[in-house]
Amino acid sequence: MFAVIRTGGKQYRVTPNAVLKVEKLEAEPGTTVTFTDVLAVGEPGALTLGSPVAGATVTASVIAQDRLEKVIIFKKRRRQNSRRKNGHRQHVTVLRIGAINAAPPGEA
Repeated sequence: MFAVIRTGGKQYRVTPNAVLKVEKLEAEPGTTVTFTDVLAVGEPGALTLGSPVAGATVTASVIAQDRLEKVIIFKKRRRQNSRRKNGHRQHVTVLRIGAINAAPPGEA
């Protein structure tokens, strides 16, 4: 079984026990987060689409609050002796997907 969830302006395809990094969520490590913005739920031979899918939820536990690798922003104007270097580390939340709960067809 899989689901497609939307969080932080991005969409993620998730399966049970998958570990993924998403945009920072306000949650402490060890807590449980529930996503109700489920765009698709799929099983072998069946796919349910919606925006969002009625009654579908995905629960995940927060493993850690982390930061990604540094991204270097380097801007240079050739022959102008002008250059600027900047860096940035994006904050992320590391999640482990627990359960994908889909409403049975016909219920909504």
